[in-house]
Amino acid sequence: MSEIRRPPGPHSFLPGGGLLRMRRDPLALLLDMAQKYGDVSHVRTGDRQIYLLNHPDYIKDLLVTNSANFVKSIAVQKMKVFLGEGLLTSEGDYHERQRRLIQPAFHAPRIDAYAQIMADQTRRVGGGWQGGQTLDIAKEMTRLTMSIVAKTLFGAELETEAKELGAALTTLLKGFRLFLLPFGDQIVKLQLPVNRRFRQAGEQLNRAIGGIIAARHERPSVRDDLLSALLAARGTEGDGGRMNDEQVRDEAMTLFVAGHETTANALAWTWYLLSQHPSVEARFHAELDSALDGQTPGAASLPRLTYTAQILMESMRLYPPAWVIGRQTLRDYSVGGYVVPAGAIVFASQWAMHHDPRYYPDPFRFDPDRRLPEARAARPRFTYFPFGAGPRVCIGESFAWTESILVLAILAQRWKMRLEPGQRIVPLPLVTLRPKHGIRMTLQRRSRAEH
Repeated sequence: MSEIRRPPGPHSFLPGGGLLRMRRDPLALLLDMAQKYGDVSHVRTGDRQIYLLNHPDYIKDLLVTNSANFVKSIAVQKMKVFLGEGLLTSEGDYHERQRRLIQPAFHAPRIDAYAQIMADQTRRVGGGWQGGQTLDIAKEMTRLTMSIVAKTLFGAELETEAKELGAALTTLLKGFRLFLLPFGDQIVKLQLPVNRRFRQAGEQLNRAIGGIIAARHERPSVRDDLLSALLAARGTEGDGGRMNDEQVRDEAMTLFVAGHETTANALAWTWYLLSQHPSVEARFHAELDSALDGQTPGAASLPRLTYTAQILMESMRLYPPAWVIGRQTLRDYSVGGYVVPAGAIVFASQWAMHHDPRYYPDPFRFDPDRRLPEARAARPRFTYFPFGAGPRVCIGESFAWTESILVLAILAQRWKMRLEPGQRIVPLPLVTLRPKHGIRMTLQRRSRAEH
């Protein structure tokens, strides 16, 4: 084994200096570590040792080759307080069993069936917009993706509750940061207003999801939605066991939260980038007009929307909804000539790798042609991993791609979006990468759109 020595990295003479930097601006810290200190770097945040891997070979080793040597990081483990033992938070044999049970719900024929729901919900939302109207497109995409995941997951309409549930989720994600502070487990037990709001938000989401599951038990019917798949899923280990209500609730909550939050952010950032790059937007509109000829796209349309897919991929490079992946070592781990001790936290950051100038010259420039097949083939595989990789890769990746491309195409057939002046567009790294102050945009009708 390699000699035990600590990798280089930013070190503070102030107690807790690393923690303050991680709390204040984690994106800047991760980028600084990657670009100043090499492919393996280190920082101490409070009582935790954090190692950042920023080489595609090391990221592959972390997420794929040696994934069994890691569990999810402390931050994700603490998310069990509101996600329970869902796919995002569970580990080991239990996670593998649950994933096998749920995977058929995301096979291609089901995704194709969900595409009609995605299109219908998108047309409904876009049809209610008015020319000259100003919207916070981040909130509007959250409302839309929440309605899509509610319909596909539960066969339910949650449009009237979307605003309240979206606010509850925001409260949860912001309050969750308390858990990550030193002594966070003790802080969240105090009778503080922020803790009270956190608990109330969790209860609100639980009531919404639990109520839908209870209603399904009371009025069972044959439906082609994800909840039916969860309720009907049987194990293949010989016992034929189904998930109990608690397991169904945990998986439904995880799919509901993750299934709309990341996609909403990806779409919001994409509309922002399109509004700032008129030549890209014009080429995007030309593809829609040519490939769709005024028809509403569905699953069969996706192979024709190649530039639309490139736009989305490049948007998720610049503003990856999942901006960091954390793992905790179970045993000492050797990488890049260093040994990471058992119990340490190891990061692979989409934000850092997706902005690495070695693989993406002028890394903050928006250029969808970076995602042409030949350009992608010229880069190592793990220079781009918006959905993770390996046995913990996002189970809904195909669902998210289908939904995102359809939403972009359907709305852009009818609308252009123009950024309201005077805004400060800043990424906010919570569990996902949100626009901190929202993104206010004014709607303009497209003159060539077919209605």
